[in-house]
Amino acid sequence: MNTKVECPIKLTEGAIKEVKQLVYEKEIPNTHGLRIGVEGGGCSGLSYILGFDEKKEMDDEFEVEGIRILMNKAHGMYLVGMEVDFLQGLNNRGFIFNNPNASSTCGCGSSFSAE
Repeated sequence: MNTKVECPIKLTEGAIKEVKQLVYEKEIPNTHGLRIGVEGGGCSGLSYILGFDEKKEMDDEFEVEGIRILMNKAHGMYLVGMEVDFLQGLNNRGFIFNNPNASSTCGCGSSFSAE
C-alpha cells in the first residue's frame, strides 16, 4: 500500500461518512477499494468514476480515514487537488466533485472538460 504519499484527492467529512456507510450496508469485501477516476463521455467531455472495485495493475493506492482509494495513474492529472463531498439535502443528495482542474463543468456536475 502506498501510505507514504498523501492522497491527491480530498474527501470531506460528509463523503467519508457516506462511503463508510455504503461499505457497511453493501457489505463491500475488503479486497475492494473506492475507485475514483475519469472516463470519456458526459455533456462536457469527461465523466467522473466513483465506485467500489479491486485494484488493477495501473492503479495507485492511497488511504484516507481507513478508506482504500484506488486511482488509475493516468487519471491523476485530471484529479489532483479535487475534493469529493456528499450532499444530503431536500433537493440534492449525492456525491459532489469540486475539481480545480476543470475548465468547465456541466449543469449536473457529473462531467467536466479540462484544457
